[in-house]
Amino acid sequence: MTLHITGDEAADRLLTDDPLALLIGMLLDQQVAMETAFAGPLKIEQRVGSVDAATLAGYDPEAFVEVFRTPPAVHRYPGSMAGRVQALCAALEQDWGGDAAALWTRDDPDGREVLRRLKGLPGFGEQKAKIFLALLGKQYGFTGAGWREASTPYGDEGTHRSVADITSAESLAKVREHKRAMKAAAREAKG
Repeated sequence: MTLHITGDEAADRLLTDDPLALLIGMLLDQQVAMETAFAGPLKIEQRVGSVDAATLAGYDPEAFVEVFRTPPAVHRYPGSMAGRVQALCAALEQDWGGDAAALWTRDDPDGREVLRRLKGLPGFGEQKAKIFLALLGKQYGFTGAGWREASTPYGDEGTHRSVADITSAESLAKVREHKRAMKAAAREAKG
């Protein structure tokens, strides 16, 4: 299994090989292009020297903001997103021994339990948690019972709603088109 989210081989390899990098990419996936968000963990690793929950949680906060701000920026909102990544890493350290994969592997959880665990993380609301659960199920080998139902509608088969559905440049284009259509519908509904 290899993820193909960013279009950058090194960034995609890190996401594939490191569950924390994938979780951080999902956290960063707001108000920037998906490729930018999911390429963020590689930038962090290159600038800090690792993507490790203890290292990132304990990193000097002001220096970590500079890690995010250095061009090319990790995120368009370096201060708030650096803080969110550190809060996420601190929660993983405290509650999961720094092991991001434990969220979906410890005690053989089903889909509903993984969703509950994800929603308990800083920066993960209902939608982000469902999208990440769908990504785990569709592309990361998670087979816990009921994961599709728990991640509805993002776990639905044959859709192009989110990063969970990106496997190629073609599928990325379909996801972008879906997002554009949803935004247009939301604007129209506002009147």
